[in-house]
Amino acid sequence: MNGLRAVIVCLVIACAAVVPPASAAAVTPVAAVKPNWSALPVPAAAPPVTVSDLAARGPGEAWATGYEQAADGLRPMLYRWDGTAWSRDTTFPGVGEPGWLGKVQFVGEEVWIFHNRAGTGEILRRSAGGWSAVPLPGTLWTYQDFTAVPGAAWVVGEDGDGLKVLHYDGSTWTTQATPDGVLYLMGITARTATDAWAWADTSTGTTVLRWDGTAWRDAKVPLPSNSNVHTILLEPSGGRVTIGGSQYTDGVARTYLMTFDGRAWRTTYPPLGDTYTEAMVRGPDGALWLPVRSDRAFQSKYARVDGPRTTFSYGPERTNSIDVKPRALAKAGSSLLSFGTVEIYGSKPNLMSERLGG
Repeated sequence: MNGLRAVIVCLVIACAAVVPPASAAAVTPVAAVKPNWSALPVPAAAPPVTVSDLAARGPGEAWATGYEQAADGLRPMLYRWDGTAWSRDTTFPGVGEPGWLGKVQFVGEEVWIFHNRAGTGEILRRSAGGWSAVPLPGTLWTYQDFTAVPGAAWVVGEDGDGLKVLHYDGSTWTTQATPDGVLYLMGITARTATDAWAWADTSTGTTVLRWDGTAWRDAKVPLPSNSNVHTILLEPSGGRVTIGGSQYTDGVARTYLMTFDGRAWRTTYPPLGDTYTEAMVRGPDGALWLPVRSDRAFQSKYARVDGPRTTFSYGPERTNSIDVKPRALAKAGSSLLSFGTVEIYGSKPNLMSERLGG
């Protein structure tokens, strides 16, 4: 009997040695991989500066727009990323005149940028032959937004007669009508020449409009009650659309996201507080990325929204900074570029850029 007991004990010990217990595997800690943001040097401008937009075409080309403060007013500001470093471009028409640069878009092989040139609007176009300018057919009091795709461009704003939607077909400007009750267009974006979207202030609240190549119509988007729209992100795959905005309840704002999968709209409320979503982009990892208000004066902060999961990451620490503000994001190949401002103690805000990956 003692011999049999000894054999059984030996078998139990041997099995325990080769088969790891499930409980041990379950409690083994797994290290989380944190996004690694790095700082990219940017040649300084004349502070205080304002960043308007950022667009990238692959890892080796990106453009950032905005304006700086000169002694006699605003001056347009343009920076180019070549995959290695940021440099300032001073070759475009009107570079030394009062004004500002707005949204930047890639249209085919060209770069298109909206330019307020001493109060007059025009579109800057950069091709292999250099810069050229397309003037608008008239001067508006307010230039609210701009978008361009192959075969079409739009500029929206106001003049003495009210709302104006200017459309460019590559050779001619025309004025487009909007549905009754539309008071103001707050933003516009396009996927193709026959598929453009705009968000509008109307007599009944915020409304999303859609251009189908023939007319602007109410897109019948079921926006949350008492809400506004910050941005509309159009994506080529499957007709996906993402809307970001704020909903107000008892005077308190909370950020919402709406997604359209080609069949139905779905509304979510990620834990973003009252974040302004204008800079939201689809990152190289397929998730939504956007800058958020940082709780650290010396670091930027970014949110990553992937379905029901929202996570946050911080940019690199910046010595003596009291405010770091990413203003625009862009997917650049397998990396994510950020462009904005940083305020160092004792000085006015100047430019900063950060990169995730690459």
